[in-house]
Amino acid sequence: MASRRLRGDSDESPPQQSEEKRTRRLPSFSTVIEEDVVPNKLQTACFALEPLLRRVVQEEVERILIHSTRLYPSCFPKHNEASEPSSLKLIFVNQPSQPIFSGGRIEDTENNPLQILLVDTKKSVGVPPSSLLPSPLRVELVALDGDFASGDEEDWTSHEFESKIVRERPGKRPLLVGDVNLTLTEGVVLIHKLCLTDNSSWTKSGKFKIGARTVPGSYTGPRIREAMTEPFKVKDHRGESYKKHHPPALGDEVWRLEKISKDGVFHRKLAANNINTVQDFLKLWHVDPDRLRQMLGKGTSERTWEATIGHAKECVVGDKLYLHRSPKCDLLLNPVCEVVAVVAGTAAFAPQQLNGAADRAYIHQLAREAYANWDHLEEYEGSSRATRMPQQHSSVI
Repeated sequence: MASRRLRGDSDESPPQQSEEKRTRRLPSFSTVIEEDVVPNKLQTACFALEPLLRRVVQEEVERILIHSTRLYPSCFPKHNEASEPSSLKLIFVNQPSQPIFSGGRIEDTENNPLQILLVDTKKSVGVPPSSLLPSPLRVELVALDGDFASGDEEDWTSHEFESKIVRERPGKRPLLVGDVNLTLTEGVVLIHKLCLTDNSSWTKSGKFKIGARTVPGSYTGPRIREAMTEPFKVKDHRGESYKKHHPPALGDEVWRLEKISKDGVFHRKLAANNINTVQDFLKLWHVDPDRLRQMLGKGTSERTWEATIGHAKECVVGDKLYLHRSPKCDLLLNPVCEVVAVVAGTAAFAPQQLNGAADRAYIHQLAREAYANWDHLEEYEGSSRATRMPQQHSSVI
């Protein structure tokens, strides 16, 4: 029996040993995954996350530094800016024209390129101190938060200016594009191409400013204070097709006027009465303003009415004149049915020169007739400047 046990023991031993060897020789599938695939995935993930982690760390460090300078300003000197004040600064000659749309070219209020000057406040404003500074001078443009340096505040530091620069949103194009790197020659430069690629609704203030500063590291002289525009909103470019025109043109659709929205209540009411253009609007306003206001509705506020009329009156009507004939006298009218002159015989009178309410009422009635028969009026060969006006008041009745 002992031999059987020994034989049995010896019979069981070899299979166990071979199984252990097989296990060592053939690693499991999970082991292969852990040893080969997982490290590769981790390495790939690390490469992908590295830029994000760098940006997060950088933003957090900047946030802490800015917060620390506010809490402990004495621990962070202002690079001798306060102890060494400078009278040199950059300025924008004119402000940007508004409204501004994303992707649209930014120009000044006179529809010219924005202009930057380098001035010395100790001298006459606007005179570039070219004799004191190296020329050319490198300048860069940046987008700033609209709430930076509100009011007349001008004592910001270069570090504070830097902290208010607005960068593009993740996945977006650079926020400010075009002529963002400039060279001032003799203290002046024009910005021919400049636009913002995103609207300003996502910023805390809902507005941007355009800032200009010397390129960091390119200039070592006295500090040149940065320039910045007034704050402004940037609307989405999809709204540009609804932009109001300043000044409006005679042929502009009537919704181009202030307070009249395209396809809005006012627009629909005017269209129902064949008031489709700015010219149509002004013609009716000159001959029957009460009727025009009734078209807009009783709920039209005085403020809205004045804003719309004021905008319409900016329209440049030109010198073209139209002739309306009647038995007693003829009228010369401009393109918006405004009476320019009353022609009686060989004399021409300005409407203001007529005597009495009866004459004025008669002329107004003739103007209404001209409005009703506008398509049949004769075009007058001449201009309002050439029309002769007598010095004495006269009567046409």
